[in-house]
Amino acid sequence: MTFDSTAGTDGLWPVYKGESFDLWNPDTGIYYAWADPEPVLQWLQAKRLKAGRSRRDSPHREFMPDYLRDRATLPCFAPRVAFRDVTNRTNQRTVIACLVPPRVFIANQAPYLLWPRGDVKDQAFVLGVLSSIPLDWYARRFVETHVNYFVFNPFPVPRPDRSDRNWQRVVELAGRLACPDDRFAEWAEQVGVECGPLEPGDKDDMIHELDAVVAHLYGLNENQLVHVFQTFHKGWDYGDRLDAVLYHYRAAAVVR
Repeated sequence: MTFDSTAGTDGLWPVYKGESFDLWNPDTGIYYAWADPEPVLQWLQAKRLKAGRSRRDSPHREFMPDYLRDRATLPCFAPRVAFRDVTNRTNQRTVIACLVPPRVFIANQAPYLLWPRGDVKDQAFVLGVLSSIPLDWYARRFVETHVNYFVFNPFPVPRPDRSDRNWQRVVELAGRLACPDDRFAEWAEQVGVECGPLEPGDKDDMIHELDAVVAHLYGLNENQLVHVFQTFHKGWDYGDRLDAVLYHYRAAAVVR
């Protein structure tokens, strides 16, 4: 790796850290380093194969051997859901998750999810829930400084049937919000959404609707949703956002 980008980065892949992405922003331009991909890919593949064979607690053991032997299936070749490890409950947001682009490496400041089962629509659904105010409100009851796997794994993610209209709408909203440029074109096509930049007003409206739909998936009534916003962050100006979320919450209730 090189930590000096002034020397040139042609042919190198960025190495992400937590600050390299934000909610619905897959690339802040702030990187941990740059890396020559070939030796890193060799190292990652060797590490994956060794872990899949020898470590009983390795997530790689959940994948078929043929999949692990194919270097093209390394996670860095496709978009993946990552989240920031370092955080605290006094920040404006605690869980910072994002779909990061392909052809980047990620340092351990930003864990990411592996998918031995499911498809890209499941990825979009989980990303949508992780990026919502209702999930973040829950996380803030437990997080102090790190969103590590001991905290992350027990997060209560709703599991409706894929035929559920709210499940489908979360997939549509999160899938579209996650794909601001052509790096995500193939992933967006698989999800069934458009790809490209969004107008700020449209983006905000989709984020507000996502909060509302996730609230329905958690079974929150309107008073409980208001309580979530009132107690989410001390001193934050939530009035306009709450009004927008309530508008979509009521509309979604009518659709159901």
